[in-house]
Amino acid sequence: MGVNTIDASLCARMFLAGAKNLEAKKEWINELNVFPVPDGDTGTNMTMTIMSAAKEVAAIESMDMELLAKAISSGSLRGARGNSGVILSQLFRGFSKVIREEKEITPVILAASFQKAVETAYKAVMKPKEGTILTVAKGAADKALALLDENPDVALDEMLSEVLVCAEEVLNRTPEMLPVLKEAGVVDSGGQGLLQVLKGAYDAYCGKEIDYTTIEAAPAKAAPSVSSESLPEADIKFGYCTEFIIMLEKEFNEQTELDFKAYLESIGDSLVVVADDDIVKVHVHTNDPGLAIQRALTYGSLTKMKIDNMREEHHERLIKDAEKVAAEQKAKEAAKVEAKQEPAKETGFISVSIGEGIADIFKDLGVDYLIEGGQTMNPSTEDMLTAIEKVNAKNIFILPNNKNIILAANQAKSLVEDKNIFVIPTKTIPQGITAVINYVPEKTPEENAAVMEEEIQRVKTGQLTYAVRDTHIDDKTIHAGDIMGVGDHAILAVGKDIDPVAEETVALMVDNDTELISIYYGEDMREEEAEALKERVEKLYPDCDVELNFGGQPIYYYIISVE
Repeated sequence: MGVNTIDASLCARMFLAGAKNLEAKKEWINELNVFPVPDGDTGTNMTMTIMSAAKEVAAIESMDMELLAKAISSGSLRGARGNSGVILSQLFRGFSKVIREEKEITPVILAASFQKAVETAYKAVMKPKEGTILTVAKGAADKALALLDENPDVALDEMLSEVLVCAEEVLNRTPEMLPVLKEAGVVDSGGQGLLQVLKGAYDAYCGKEIDYTTIEAAPAKAAPSVSSESLPEADIKFGYCTEFIIMLEKEFNEQTELDFKAYLESIGDSLVVVADDDIVKVHVHTNDPGLAIQRALTYGSLTKMKIDNMREEHHERLIKDAEKVAAEQKAKEAAKVEAKQEPAKETGFISVSIGEGIADIFKDLGVDYLIEGGQTMNPSTEDMLTAIEKVNAKNIFILPNNKNIILAANQAKSLVEDKNIFVIPTKTIPQGITAVINYVPEKTPEENAAVMEEEIQRVKTGQLTYAVRDTHIDDKTIHAGDIMGVGDHAILAVGKDIDPVAEETVALMVDNDTELISIYYGEDMREEEAEALKERVEKLYPDCDVELNFGGQPIYYYIISVE
């Protein structure tokens, strides 16, 4: 039996244990993909999301609930990949909002945090679908609340164990809620991932021995600790190496940071200031540490204070290192200022791309920044934020080109305040290409976004790949190794050979309104094979224009679109 309250240290161990258990089961979860394609990535996406947060948690030196909550929320939010990863990050975000104000987690606090987690995750999804990870989370949260209603004094170990049982029962019912799961003979993969997180956390609560050493702590963001060595006292201009951390209680924006740095530079040198969420880490050499401390206290309370008399210690080498760090930071800041001085253009484009040929097509169409990713590796929210930062434009269009990346793009959009971000919900590479082609510089960003969203609806996409397991789906019996033509909403064709399946896939997409058929051949196809397919398609559909492009994409022999 575990304890009846959870302090910050135990909560951290439970979180890390949940992350470890999910990581151990990720390949098994990947195999629960409804479509038997070789890109099942739910387990991978959820693992990379939670591991991003786990590294932040492992880096906390002095554990308390507020720091833990921030690490879990921020780490998972920025590391979120794929729909399942984004939803998991939102569950953690809601959970963290409740526990960050507490010293310990009681059954009442746990039930409240579960409810907030579910509320936050449901709000993040435009059209929540039952029979998914959301349903499993809601079932677990409602069970915790029901237990409290039945017995306000319910023990924590009882609540945790019954919530775990309930979550598994709800997961096992997901095939009854989503017919596609029932037909494929699997439970929801995202729900299974969440269950593994809960199981790992419960094991830690019960005291099970778990190896946390393989979770690598995130690199410390603190300013370097610098002293002096072997320097004649007369050469030391500022005698006290002063370091501290400000726990912010007031707004500390970019202008405030610049003003604070300017003040510190007026009373010292070797300055390093690092602002990170709700803390500011400071290092400065000064003759009057009290002045630096007094100014810092106007922003919040101080911790980790350290003052060294460098004239006594005479540590020349590390003083020079500090000056080097300060010089490098000044150079970086100067470069940022210079970059900001360059006038931002009106519009920029960010596109997710995979394959050398696809990347070249997007570049030729004027896309400013390409994020490598797609089916086999969904970019994270952090990847999106990095791309947004690097594109110097007032208005930025993001093309996810995969239905499993749209949520991460929208999550990045919600974190950006200084640029107008438009996420065009492109679900395939051909839709992304169509979106860019339909951009008209003379129109407003809002008008362009509306046109793009309308035009991508006219694009049908079929992708040819191979089956990784036996299954029955979309009224088709599929065997491992079969070639499949996967459409926008269903598997269109199945066979033993690529060419017949490709032709059948095209036939099922073409209609009387079709004008253009585009074929992008992957890295596993030879150009002459692709040319031969193009010629056959041209003969079959003489009234349509047929284009052939080298895509270079992995996994998919062909990506074919009709519009």
